Amino acid sequence: HIGLFWSLPWFLVLSGPLSCAEELPVAPQQPVQRESPLLRPKVLITIIARNAQHSLPYFLGCIDRLEYPKDRIAIWAASDHNVDNTSAVLQQWLRGVQQLYHSVEWRPAEEPSFTLSTGLKHWPKSRFIQVMKLKQAALRAARRLWADYILFVDCDNLLTHRRLLTDLMAENLTLVAPMLESRTLYSNFWCGMTPQGYYRRTPEYVPIRKWKRQGCFAVPMVHSTFLMDLRRSASQALAFYPPHPEYPHHLDDIMAFAFSAQQAEVQMYVCNKEHYGYLPLPLKQHQTLEEEEESFTHTLTEALIDYTMEPSQYVHHTAKQLGKMGFDEIFLINLKRRLDRRERMMSTLAALGIDVTLTEAVDGKALNSSQLLAMGIDMLPGYKDPYSGRVLTRGEIGCFLSHYNIWKQELQQVLVLEDDVRFEPRFRSRLTATMDDVKRTGLDWDLIYVGRKRLQVTEPESWVKGVSNLVHPDYSYWTLGYVLSLQGAKRLIEAEPLSKMLPVDEFLPIMFNKHPKDEYMHYFKQRDLRAFSVEPLLLFPTHYTGEPGYFSDTETSTIWDDETVATDWDRDNAKRRRKQERESGVEARPVTPRPAHSNVPSFLPSGNRDEL
Repeated sequence: HIGLFWSLPWFLVLSGPLSCAEELPVAPQQPVQRESPLLRPKVLITIIARNAQHSLPYFLGCIDRLEYPKDRIAIWAASDHNVDNTSAVLQQWLRGVQQLYHSVEWRPAEEPSFTLSTGLKHWPKSRFIQVMKLKQAALRAARRLWADYILFVDCDNLLTHRRLLTDLMAENLTLVAPMLESRTLYSNFWCGMTPQGYYRRTPEYVPIRKWKRQGCFAVPMVHSTFLMDLRRSASQALAFYPPHPEYPHHLDDIMAFAFSAQQAEVQMYVCNKEHYGYLPLPLKQHQTLEEEEESFTHTLTEALIDYTMEPSQYVHHTAKQLGKMGFDEIFLINLKRRLDRRERMMSTLAALGIDVTLTEAVDGKALNSSQLLAMGIDMLPGYKDPYSGRVLTRGEIGCFLSHYNIWKQELQQVLVLEDDVRFEPRFRSRLTATMDDVKRTGLDWDLIYVGRKRLQVTEPESWVKGVSNLVHPDYSYWTLGYVLSLQGAKRLIEAEPLSKMLPVDEFLPIMFNKHPKDEYMHYFKQRDLRAFSVEPLLLFPTHYTGEPGYFSDTETSTIWDDETVATDWDRDNAKRRRKQERESGVEARPVTPRPAHSNVPSFLPSGNRDEL
């Protein structure tokens, strides 16, 4: 066994067999280090701005708020052919943020490459070529930087969804656009295209645009804002300029790029899984820069309904000069505890350039029976809500008193606004034009509705002769906004409505003799209020019953003479309706309205006065 002996390790030969107590010590095992997380993909954001001084501060504010590591974002910006301070604003922002982002590239303006012979919105062939060249230059810059993605975004698009980049990347698609909203069905995608490359209406469009179908959908065209995955091999064939050799259509940047995608066999997608942001309607060639600014302002007010829209902190932003639009006063009625509505409305009115006086609404929930008695308040005998059959609520009393307190101000001409309204495009100029027309024609008036819910829908309302966009209103609900003269205020007060109270939007039609309930009207002898309404309406509610964000301070209250009896009919009905829709898989079918002067007014099927 000599060979075996020599094959043993020397320490075993010297020390002999080891006992259990003499086992070798084991070195402590080092913990295994976890791998660090991957860096986020690199993105280049393209900003091409022209005559966009009005939109840039808010657009750039949205870019600031994107929840994505800024050191993984490169900015490529260009601007030319401006008649305003677009270049100065954009360069100021670039200087302020250049230390935050991976890199910032500013493309200096070149010599004018096209002329605008018929206005700033005119698009000659040379202008399309210039835009296509700029987008192609941005695409080359992204490839040169080895960016993983490039985001093209128009500088009047408001990207409100802060996780937009992360969510679009997660779709794992070469070309994907977030569906953007406007006041109409217009959006940043097409579902159909003609053989000539133009938009074609299809039945698939509206269900996607209205979120009846949700997801990511293959479409032939996306534009304005979209994300391109540059890691895909097929993306190397995508180009804006020069157009594909076989491009057969009218020269247009979005059409040429869509054709490039088709030839590269890259499918475009639009995604509506979230509410991603807003875009204005495209303007016509004859429209002016002032009209473009007004259009963007409306887009901004729409975004303000659900989002806080601050301008970028890295640019100097001059607020609009505020005015009263020719009224002695513009009152905004707001409950002190509804800070959310107050802040939204003040931001919206500031964007519109409207100077308002904030008037604190009477909080019906804080009223007790002793206070009502002291003010001489009593409910109109026999009044019942036409939907629920309930009596007057404390919230409705508070609402009435809020308007009543304004009527007592003794001003010649006022505009009254509630705090849950959305403004139609060109609100200021359209209302001002109507009031100028009223003054020019010498129309004798007391009250002019600016926003309301029309209940008589079977017959058209008659137009006021000699005045544009003004009608004689029939039975209507809501006091979203109205213009009131001093004489009109006196007529309303002289009717002594506190001792025979019903909701203020029921009281007004009584006063111009258009209420369907004769038993209510006979309590008011003088029903000669000279009432009119703008048409089309200029104000609508921000939310309707059952929609996310809807809440009614008048409906959700207690009945007028017993604070122990709660009222929440609107919410109960909304819950029932949503449950029925979920169970049936379809929307509730509307009921054909009845004529306004039958025993039951022509109400819509929701069973609630706040539903349109």
